[in-house]
Amino acid sequence: IGRMAVLPAWRKQGVGRALLQAAIELCRQNGWFDIHVSAQSHALAFYEQAGFHGIGDEYMDAGIPHQAMKLHISN
Repeated sequence: IGRMAVLPAWRKQGVGRALLQAAIELCRQNGWFDIHVSAQSHALAFYEQAGFHGIGDEYMDAGIPHQAMKLHISN
């Protein structure tokens, strides 16, 4: 899952959570059980709440600190 974002006016209303859950469900339907995201460091808690965990070191992408994260789901 890459480059997921919600417009500022729609944040804190469950839109991001709904988008992420829909993406996770699409992965499940396609048999992709190891899901990776490149999360901006300020959004780590958002992904952790969905079950993702950080892997590796923080790195810069487009001048913004990021953390690779992974979620393993079952079918």
